[in-house]
Amino acid sequence: MLLSQLVGGLLANSLALLSEAGHVVTDLFALGLAWFAAVQAERPANARRTFGYHRVGILAALINAVTLIAIAVGILIEAVGRLRHPAEVQPLAMFVTPLIAIVINLFISTVLQRNGHHNLNTRAALLHVLGDVGASLAVIVGGLVLLTTGWSAVDPLLSVGIALLLALGAWQVVREATDILLEAAPRGLSVSQLAHDMLQVEGVREVHDLHVWTIASGMPALACHATIEDGTPARSASIRYALTQMLTEKYHIDHATIQFESEKDRQSCCHGQSLYCCLDPSRRPRQSQATAEE
Repeated sequence: MLLSQLVGGLLANSLALLSEAGHVVTDLFALGLAWFAAVQAERPANARRTFGYHRVGILAALINAVTLIAIAVGILIEAVGRLRHPAEVQPLAMFVTPLIAIVINLFISTVLQRNGHHNLNTRAALLHVLGDVGASLAVIVGGLVLLTTGWSAVDPLLSVGIALLLALGAWQVVREATDILLEAAPRGLSVSQLAHDMLQVEGVREVHDLHVWTIASGMPALACHATIEDGTPARSASIRYALTQMLTEKYHIDHATIQFESEKDRQSCCHGQSLYCCLDPSRRPRQSQATAEE
C-alpha cells in the first residue's frame, strides 16, 4: 500500500496522495508499537512493577498520537505552500491507489475492532487506520472534482481536511492518555457521588483520603480511608464486602484498597467531611527536631 501511494503520488504530483503515503509510514510504526505494547501488557507483575506493564500501552498511544499531530502540522504547511503556488495534478492516478488502501485498511480495522476497541492503545492504532480510509475516500472525491472541473486547489484543500481530521482524533487520544498518566479520575465518574454512595453503606460514617485513578484503559482503581462504627472483626468484614460489591456493580472498580479506622484513629489533619486529607505537605504534622536528627 505504501509503495502504491508513493508511486501514485509522484506520478499524479498529488499532495493528498503523498500525505497518505506519509500517513501509511506512521501506520506501520503505530501498528508495530501497538503490538509491542500489547505483548508487554501480558507480562506478569513483579516486585518492582507491582501493577505490571499495562501502562506501556498508554505510552504507546501517546507516542502514536503525538506523531499524528506532527504529521498533520507538516501536511498543513505543505498545503499552504501549494495553495500559494498551485501545482499541476494528474487526476487519473488518484483513483486506483486509494481503492487499494481502502480495502487493506478496512480489513485491518475489522481485526482491530474485533480484538479490543475499548483499549486506548488499540484505539490509537485504529485511529491511524480509519484516518487512512477517510483520507482515501477524500482523495477519490478530489480526483473526480479535478477531472471534471480542473480546479487544482482541491488537492491541497483535501490535504488540509485530512490533516485536521488526524489532529482532532489524535488530540482526543493525547487528552485521555495524559489523564491516565496524571492519575486523574476516570472520565464520567463523579468522585463526590462515589463518596456519597460509600456513605450510604450501613456502618460507614466518613470517607477520606479518597483517590480514584486508572491503571490502564478499562482498569480503574480506588484507595481510601473509611471511618466505621466500632464493632467486631466480623462486622468490619461485612462492611468491606458491601463496599466492594457496590464499587464493582455501580462503578466497575474491581481493584479497591479500603483502610478502616475508628473515630479515635482519624488522622489529625482531616476535618469535617473532607474527601482528601494530608495531601498538602504544609498541613502534615512536623517532625520534632529529635526525630529529624534520628
